[in-house]
Amino acid sequence: MRGPHDKNRRRPYLITKDDEGQFRITIRSTRFNSWNYPLVTSSLQPELFRSAIAARAHAKREFGAEPGQFASK
Repeated sequence: MRGPHDKNRRRPYLITKDDEGQFRITIRSTRFNSWNYPLVTSSLQPELFRSAIAARAHAKREFGAEPGQFASK
């Protein structure tokens, strides 16, 4: 059985499309305080990509991301 915060832990890589049509990766790390409240730290990466596929490939190669760890917005 999964806890209520499992979704945040499983998808630490957020891929977003900016106004100019470029894709960017945000790396999110989640930790929990003493009351089990999630504290999320986000770090937008400086690299720009032409497609979400290119962004995923970069995250896999550079950060060791695995399938199922991506969210998109």
